[in-house]
Amino acid sequence: MQEEKRETMKNSDGHEIREIFERLRSGELGVEEAEKLVESHYFCDLEFANVDHHRASRQGFPEVIFGQNKTTVQIVLIAEEIHKREHTVLATRLSPEALDALSKRFPQGVRNDMARTFVLGMPEPDSEHTHGVILVISAGTSDMQVAEEAVVTARAMGNRVESLYDVGVAGIHRLLARRKFIMSASCIIVVAGMEGALASVVGGLVNVPVIACPTSVGYGASFHGIAALLTMLNSCASGITVVNIDNGFGAGYAASLINRNGKTENQ
Repeated sequence: MQEEKRETMKNSDGHEIREIFERLRSGELGVEEAEKLVESHYFCDLEFANVDHHRASRQGFPEVIFGQNKTTVQIVLIAEEIHKREHTVLATRLSPEALDALSKRFPQGVRNDMARTFVLGMPEPDSEHTHGVILVISAGTSDMQVAEEAVVTARAMGNRVESLYDVGVAGIHRLLARRKFIMSASCIIVVAGMEGALASVVGGLVNVPVIACPTSVGYGASFHGIAALLTMLNSCASGITVVNIDNGFGAGYAASLINRNGKTENQ
């Protein structure tokens, strides 16, 4: 019942605003009161944060909580506010303390300690509006933290997601042994540190969108991911899109938009 109520609220944005205008026209509401109601419909001022309640209507997914540098109390309060109107709440870059607090406040939520994420209301894959499977590939086990953030993000947005970890170019036979599996994906995220060469290899094998995500994994000359970032930006494989260093969330979000807006099939 609660989920149905939130869905009704999400789908009745235009009706609610029109109702406010009608009440203003009839004299039931004053101008200042109507203005406050409209503002509260689009965002909520928590003093330390303005929670964007209109994000889902504009972009198709609610505001995501970036937990880094926020206090645990702030994160929980923002999550509570988003959950008043949305079925799915996604929080990223969470400390262990924040993960514990969210798990206590929302025991039905799903935490991922490796990804440092928390999802309340994880949806089932939306086969009606998505196409195929998003595949997340990591070059090494050390890249899994970022890769898992991409996996959680894409799943929270209603996609079917598979993962393939530790198949970097240092042992490229591990990647080629899964070529059939790779070719079945509709969109691929490649997560790699060190020199970041895996994105070019994958990009040269497939005919679907490839999103490259560099990580800060590597020795000194990797410059905390800058080397991998530059390799990916300079890739000779056509069609590769690159997100920022360690931005698994951005990669998962972009892959979801691609997977919703067009169907692609490997031959």
